[in-house]
Amino acid sequence: MTGTRKAVAVLFLLPALVLLGALVVYPIGYSVVRSFGTNSGHGFAGFDNYKTVFTDDGILTALRNNVIWVVFAPAVATALGLVFAVLTERVRWGTAFKLVVFMPMAISMLAAGIIFRLVYDQDPDKGVANAAWVSVHDTFARASAFPMAHPGRESPLVPQGGGFVTKAVVHAGQPVTLPLVGVAPDRMPGDAKKAAAAPAAPGEVTGTTWQDFTRGKGVGRLGAPDPGELGYPGMRIEAVKGGEVVASTKAAADGTFTLPAAADGARLRLPASNFREPYNGVEWLGPSLVTPAIIGAYVWMWAGFAMVLIAAGLAGVPRELLEAARVDGASEWQVFRRVTVPLLAPVLAVVAVTLMINVLKVFDLVYIIAPGSSQDDANVLALELYRRGFAEGQPGVASAIAVFLLLLVIPVMLFNIRRLRREVRR
Repeated sequence: MTGTRKAVAVLFLLPALVLLGALVVYPIGYSVVRSFGTNSGHGFAGFDNYKTVFTDDGILTALRNNVIWVVFAPAVATALGLVFAVLTERVRWGTAFKLVVFMPMAISMLAAGIIFRLVYDQDPDKGVANAAWVSVHDTFARASAFPMAHPGRESPLVPQGGGFVTKAVVHAGQPVTLPLVGVAPDRMPGDAKKAAAAPAAPGEVTGTTWQDFTRGKGVGRLGAPDPGELGYPGMRIEAVKGGEVVASTKAAADGTFTLPAAADGARLRLPASNFREPYNGVEWLGPSLVTPAIIGAYVWMWAGFAMVLIAAGLAGVPRELLEAARVDGASEWQVFRRVTVPLLAPVLAVVAVTLMINVLKVFDLVYIIAPGSSQDDANVLALELYRRGFAEGQPGVASAIAVFLLLLVIPVMLFNIRRLRREVRR
């Protein structure tokens, strides 16, 4: 069309063709050939490597995880990008918000992996995710301050159902002692006061529950509050008759408590709720949640990418169509669902397909975030390719995985190319 001779055109294209051949065509061809060879590289294995790809448990787990990635990660990232793009159009600080959401794209996968490895740390004092989760949990179900408490020597208490109960029944007017041990001094509640012996009260059952331990050999009296010993504030005490709770109360700061006359002749029980272990949150990087947790890190990085592309498409949507829908009585939700989303369908498809191709190659986040104990459960094909080729010395199997990955990517790429060509024709 321009009159340029073919020889000149080829001459100009030659450097690009050489690079393309050296960096793309040759590696693909070599991987295909290598996938039919033995792991030693000195023999022909036929389809044995491909048979391994579809029968090995580790590779099948990686394939299943890749399916989860392809289904959920692009969908969630695209949906969030769409929501962010639409909402930021209506606020003054939309540009600043877009900048904040897009900023994770400037972080490398390595850095993002390290960040989220810390975010998902099991220890609530280190991991942000568990710190927030534990705070919410403890708001509705507080852990006990005495998880390690238990009866000491010559105690009137015996174990029962995770808690403790008195050996004998109690009577009104006779103070009861419920001594316990096992709580470290630095773990005692801040509002605990020095334990006091409960006075006798006619018609009522009184008593004291406290930390019956004083440091030093031969110091203090066993079974009676000493000056240096602290009460168990908030300890719940129940009076049980015939298997039913007839009265209950909580100990004061000095460990003293009072029960009504209904407790006369009952046995006193310290229920298991007094000794509930502290809630340490969710095991985000355990076998069952590691893949969703890593997908969450991926969405954090790529939702900004989806938002920017969708926002660019949204800028080209004719405003008169939106206004016409509002004039016709459509609600904002109907405008969004019936007008905005259909008009953005080509952009949404490009974003989703691009992210699908991207997640098929995901490697860094899985390798860094998943701990060794659950890396097999979080495994994906790209990571399995690396492990087989470099850690386990199976280049034949690794090449077969690479070819399989290429075959998975090709249909998605063709779909994207055809859509782009249709857009150009329009």
